[in-house]
Amino acid sequence: MGIISSVGNDIPTYWKNLIDGVCGIDYVEDFKDMPVTIAGKVKDFDPELYGMDKAFIRKQDKFTQFAMAAAYQAMEAAGLHTEGENQNIDPFRLGVYVGSGIGGFEIQYRETAKMVEDPTGKWISPLFIPTMISNIAAGHVAIKHQAKGPCLDIVTACATSSHCLGEAFRAVRHGYADAIIAGGSEHASIPIGVAGFANAKALSRATDPKYASLPFNLNRQGFVMGDGAAVLILESLDHALERGATIYGEMVGYGNTCDAYHATAPRPDGSTQARAITLALEEAGFDPDKDNLYINAHGTGTHLNDIAETVAYKVALGDYAYKAHISSIKSMTGHMFGAAGAAEAIATVLALKDGIIPPTINLDTPDPECDLDYTPNVAVKSDITLGISDSLGFGGHDACVAFRKYKG
Repeated sequence: MGIISSVGNDIPTYWKNLIDGVCGIDYVEDFKDMPVTIAGKVKDFDPELYGMDKAFIRKQDKFTQFAMAAAYQAMEAAGLHTEGENQNIDPFRLGVYVGSGIGGFEIQYRETAKMVEDPTGKWISPLFIPTMISNIAAGHVAIKHQAKGPCLDIVTACATSSHCLGEAFRAVRHGYADAIIAGGSEHASIPIGVAGFANAKALSRATDPKYASLPFNLNRQGFVMGDGAAVLILESLDHALERGATIYGEMVGYGNTCDAYHATAPRPDGSTQARAITLALEEAGFDPDKDNLYINAHGTGTHLNDIAETVAYKVALGDYAYKAHISSIKSMTGHMFGAAGAAEAIATVLALKDGIIPPTINLDTPDPECDLDYTPNVAVKSDITLGISDSLGFGGHDACVAFRKYKG
């Protein structure tokens, strides 16, 4: 696994900060004249630490750099090699499913500004298109690691990287690849991105960055933008065992549905979101009499999402919804858009591995309509047996991925 986020640029730091309730959201100088002045920006990021040279860095949007860094970490940890004397996977059996909800947003803004200034277009960079398109991060990850198998960039807004994981899971399970580098990346917290989401009334306008992303809190005002990338290596069990890989968990289920309701608002009765959850739980073999379930919630901190998501859990789980451990790490990371699902999947896998539920911080005034156990403020130890992470994207895209602790 690999991570670039506002709360850590490596897995141990990321996980420690999540269970310690550390908030990565802060003021952003570039936003000082805007109505929204905060975001979960990546800190202390040095792309050269992850195998990128200065020429590559100079040419690429941050979303590609973040993806390359997270994939580099994950591949280093996995110990997979497609070339040389250490080769342990056929390059045509290694795939890349790395998505982005928006793609090269900063590059797009910069080059558009040039076009407005000079409509002849003569100053537009010849690299504009191949640095802006959202599939380019997946392409560069594949080039770096010589992954010549299936390569897809799924774009489903906030559900992007959950869908990347789910479709990669199916590709490996059905024999189309031995392993897939799967996840997502985003760098959307730039002024035009903030302006767009703020004017859509989606963002929190809180002035205290440490009390701004408030999932399931009665005081919530909207979500907080966050940047970063998250990547997991999904590999068939036989292939992983054959090469002696370290196994962190087992992916066991995936659900994929659409609200078919509204461009930005979730279906309020929770039926379609619940169906995605139910599909993942059924494939995972969920047994309410035996399983201790953790749910890493989408939990954006918007009024509509948190209520609809709570309803969806009740529809999917019935009375068991009140027994499940649930939390939203967006209270600490902000909303990482295309990277969110994979970042939250990593937290789910680590929660299972270590038996610790990361908290929903600042949940001091729970919304009465969000009346489930959302793990307020402090991490909780629990021997969970099954973990799911759900993601709900603009356009009504719903995804749920399920994991179990690997027992060997």
